[in-house]
Amino acid sequence: MLFAGGKNALAYPETRKVDLVEEQFGVKVADPYRWLEDDVRNSKAVADWVAAQKAVADPYLDSLPGKQALAARMKALFDYERFSLPQKAGGNYFFTKIDGLQNQSPLYVRKGLKGKDRVLIDPNTWSKDGATALDQYEPSPNGKLLAYSIQDGGSDWRSIKVIDVKTGQTLADEVKWAKFTNIAWVGNEGFLYSRFAEPQKGQEFQALNENQTLYFHKIGTPQSEDKPVYATPDRPKLGHSAQVTHDNRWVVITSAQGTDDKYEISLIPLASKKGKLLPLDKWKPQTLIAGLEHDWQLIEGMGDQLWFITNKGAPKLKVVKVDLSGADPVFSDIIAERSEPLARAQIVGSRLVLSYLKDAASLAEMVSLDGKPLQRIQLNSIGTASGFSGKPGDPETFYAFSSFNQPGEIYLFDSTTGKSSVFAQPKLSFDPASISIEQRFYASKDGTKVPMFVVRKKDIDLSKGTPTLLYAYGGFNLPQLPSFSATRMAWIQSGGVFVLANIRGGSEYGKAWHDAGRLLNKQNVFDDFIAAGEYLIKEGITTKDKLAIEGRSNGGLLIGAVVNQRPDLFAAGHAAVGVMDMLRFDRFTAGRYWVDDYGYPNKEADFQNLLGYSPYHNIESGYQYPAMIVSTADTDDRVVPGHSFKYTAALQAADTGPKPKIIRIETRAGHGSGKPTDKLIEEYSEIYGFLAKWTGLELENDAAK
Repeated sequence: MLFAGGKNALAYPETRKVDLVEEQFGVKVADPYRWLEDDVRNSKAVADWVAAQKAVADPYLDSLPGKQALAARMKALFDYERFSLPQKAGGNYFFTKIDGLQNQSPLYVRKGLKGKDRVLIDPNTWSKDGATALDQYEPSPNGKLLAYSIQDGGSDWRSIKVIDVKTGQTLADEVKWAKFTNIAWVGNEGFLYSRFAEPQKGQEFQALNENQTLYFHKIGTPQSEDKPVYATPDRPKLGHSAQVTHDNRWVVITSAQGTDDKYEISLIPLASKKGKLLPLDKWKPQTLIAGLEHDWQLIEGMGDQLWFITNKGAPKLKVVKVDLSGADPVFSDIIAERSEPLARAQIVGSRLVLSYLKDAASLAEMVSLDGKPLQRIQLNSIGTASGFSGKPGDPETFYAFSSFNQPGEIYLFDSTTGKSSVFAQPKLSFDPASISIEQRFYASKDGTKVPMFVVRKKDIDLSKGTPTLLYAYGGFNLPQLPSFSATRMAWIQSGGVFVLANIRGGSEYGKAWHDAGRLLNKQNVFDDFIAAGEYLIKEGITTKDKLAIEGRSNGGLLIGAVVNQRPDLFAAGHAAVGVMDMLRFDRFTAGRYWVDDYGYPNKEADFQNLLGYSPYHNIESGYQYPAMIVSTADTDDRVVPGHSFKYTAALQAADTGPKPKIIRIETRAGHGSGKPTDKLIEEYSEIYGFLAKWTGLELENDAAK
């Protein structure tokens, strides 16, 4: 390995610069690495650059002293049986179950609660590298057929197939070029799905996604005969997804333009008042909610009544009922807004099951369909409850409970009696009681109180400062909740502290928390994160030389921005699949959706704001930057890898001190979902090995300790 520029400085490959300067709103903006935006499959120059970067990063990562210890510990932590939440249809129960170290989770079917588990689909047989995944699945109402989508190489594109549940035979039906889609059965005859037009050759992973159309596929027919059901060619930026009420009375179409929770709702009556299914040519969409103004989430429907969650007049969300029996829909409030944000609502049997967030942890309770309080659902401790899916008339449902020290335990819940019983409980290689989970609150720059979770082994001595990994996301109304991660637990088991900061931009405290961390308020996100680091140092939990930071996607942007703003505060950083060029994010694949959180680069006020924090544009020479590892993947068609390529080139070209600035580029992987277990272990043993080296975390060779 060659070194230059001082101790530990790597010799990076020289990246070609181009003389490209564009003027926007009177500001000249240089973009010398724009050529790195090209798809690596179509550009020899980009492919050569990737190979040169791998020639530097791969040997360096492979030589890290703690990598093998972390890999062994992660392997042990991944090696436990884990289940997904069961779905019930026609007396059959469908769920995924992984035996521990399988790359992908097989799908099982069980006839009745006490029946024998049978493998229905095993995605581990689909590809040699394990990078082809079962994405989602939906059984037909009678449980005889199951439609499932396939994700290959981490891409957002999906193909959909159908299997006969009894025989296990895959039918001839196949749908291609589905993306950002639900699978919604209409009776047992076929299903609705969303797709875009097939992209031009070579543009599969970069072309903008516009004109999404809702189609109906009839079982036993080729895709060429699928009928378009709903489209808005006059508004090409709208995307559409479909749900069908359990009684086959309505198709509920939710349309959105971006990532903001602002939706239009359209309805297609599927059946007559007598329950007879209408022929396809009689499906006539009608508008229920016009204008992209408020959040509307379908809960369920019964006959001419639909239940929704909405933030109309209720920033922390409420439940409303819509009566469609008359000439005009009649809306009525069922569950009023309260101090905690409403996260989810489901009708199970004859009751509504409500899930709330209180300081980023779950509360769950039941009420009657007309809103009368019935019972609080007892949860184990600080953690996250998910699931509670069900249908009217059937009191049975399932939910999962997880926390930082507890993988998802699956519970069977009876909404009539309010009693829970264990359906599946993982056997672990460590004692959850040995892990401390503490919630603290700290003040951000403007005085806002922000929660964080501090997770560590109980016997760790914090008096001298401990290597600490600080993680956050901060965007798109997505809350960061307690959950189990085998890779993070490996860090904790190795003696490190893990901290999750619930910074603004998510939905931990409702719409106001989101609004305070987006658009022209985006700097609050960075201030919250910086304040978290300062708090951990002030409290003696860690030191500047022992503090590592990590974020993914929008969180990768966060890492790039805060390192530019406070390079002195951190010892090491991991920016994963980040949005790094804030002036061009809207030009690729799904990037156009993100303007709701980031703003429009072609509008002056937004442009000035974006330019002020864009990681790619704000790297400054003359400052000692922390050790940085950037990670991306060649088939990431959510945040295209050009973001990470350009940022890394700029970081390596600047005078930012001797600590390494490298990029880890995964092949046959995308934005994160569907990644096989062996790739996760390889990736995070290297990344956390890198962070361990630069924070002084001493890794034992015996992973069982």
